[in-house]
Amino acid sequence: MAALATPRLARADDALAAVQAEIEKRHGEGVQRLQEWVRQPSIAAENRGMSEGCELMMRLARDAGFQSVNRVPTDGQPGVFATLDAGAPRTVGLYFMYDVKQVDPSEWSSPPWDAALVDKPGFGKVVMGRGAVNQKGPEAAFLAALHAIRGSGRKVPVNLVLVAEGEEEIGSPHFRQVVGRPEVSAALKRCSGVFMPSASQDPDGGVTLTLGAKGVVELELVSSGEKWGRGPKKDVHSSNRARLDSPAFHLVQALATLVTADGDPAIDGFADAARPISAADRAMLDTAAGRVQESTAKKMLSADRWAHDLPWRASLEQFLYRPTVNIEGLVAGYTGPGGKTVLPHRAVAKLDLRLVPDMTYDGAIAAVKAHLAKRGFGDIEVNPSGGYDPTSTPADAPVIRAEMSVYRRAGLDPVLLPRNAGSYPGYVFTGEPLKLPAAHFGLGHGSGAHAPDEYFVIESSNPKVKGWDGAVRSFVDYLHELAVVA
Repeated sequence: MAALATPRLARADDALAAVQAEIEKRHGEGVQRLQEWVRQPSIAAENRGMSEGCELMMRLARDAGFQSVNRVPTDGQPGVFATLDAGAPRTVGLYFMYDVKQVDPSEWSSPPWDAALVDKPGFGKVVMGRGAVNQKGPEAAFLAALHAIRGSGRKVPVNLVLVAEGEEEIGSPHFRQVVGRPEVSAALKRCSGVFMPSASQDPDGGVTLTLGAKGVVELELVSSGEKWGRGPKKDVHSSNRARLDSPAFHLVQALATLVTADGDPAIDGFADAARPISAADRAMLDTAAGRVQESTAKKMLSADRWAHDLPWRASLEQFLYRPTVNIEGLVAGYTGPGGKTVLPHRAVAKLDLRLVPDMTYDGAIAAVKAHLAKRGFGDIEVNPSGGYDPTSTPADAPVIRAEMSVYRRAGLDPVLLPRNAGSYPGYVFTGEPLKLPAAHFGLGHGSGAHAPDEYFVIESSNPKVKGWDGAVRSFVDYLHELAVVA
């Protein structure tokens, strides 16, 4: 049997060597493809470049070998549904997003739409631009893996079903419409799991593997003289504050009831459904706290201490298990240079709420409305704009075990965490009716998501951190592992 197996193993090694040669040969074109993608603004929140962004997403999929690529209309921005039939026994799903966050170019050291290759001390040469790591860099690296496989004359080892959306950065309000299309749902039901390309390495080269993500609610609270029936119905001179109520202070007082004095959620019933932390998860956190460097986490966040002055292990538990209420924006009246001495008639707060299992998007919104009404703030408008439930995947799911195998063969021992404290709409895959396992995978490093100077490493100066070619190769290895994992 060993004699029979040896030629097959040799052929497999030869095939991967040929793919590796293609990765190196196509390095320049792959990076240029990423730069072209970053240079196309696609900001759903501003309805900027979305049609062009969708068309580019479709072209990139076709160029990578997807035989069927279709635009999927929704009540918002369109999605993309694509399939690649490799004639393989197994099929795997892919989740992409083609939209990015807003930018303020004045905050960037390199213009956000230039996608320039710049030297970043401690990291090497990086592509800097909006979407570089969230999520166009990892997605472009995955597509480069498909180009390399095809360029070597080989077939992709699994069939692929790609679903992409253009509204992730506004809470994916219409993504369920994409996945719910009969042809899309039928294709996904044939999949053994779904994964999202990522750049999973931290600046020290380590990898964290997560089994899910928090859910999120994005909403707007609006206080106005019109709705309240008190204060002015238009901005007036601030001297009138002596005889008129202030919609802006009304909003501030309402916001203060949403959290405790320490900043923790205080919304009635908000976290009643939250699943208690299990003994197995506590053990997972104990291990993670001993392996993940606290100093690195603080450096990446530009922070000196954790909330409540908690120690490292306790802060990790809060990070992954505590629901949150966050003000992401607060505006009323005049905010320009100097003063304007007005009494604003309207004030707006933009909030995001993070949810843990078994909390729900609908339940969180209902709790906010009931909480405000109970305290005399029922006039404040609660306007949800997007969001979704949390997501969880078992550690023994094939997509997770395949990740573990690839990382370990690369000489890495991943830190396993119950979930990512951020959010993505994985609930459409892990929840009813599909109930598929979902994962994030990919070597390489980038940072600055939602922030200035977002980057993705192309030529790494740290031998422990993979550059572009290493990230591309990781996706080749993952696809081959998914083809055989039981």
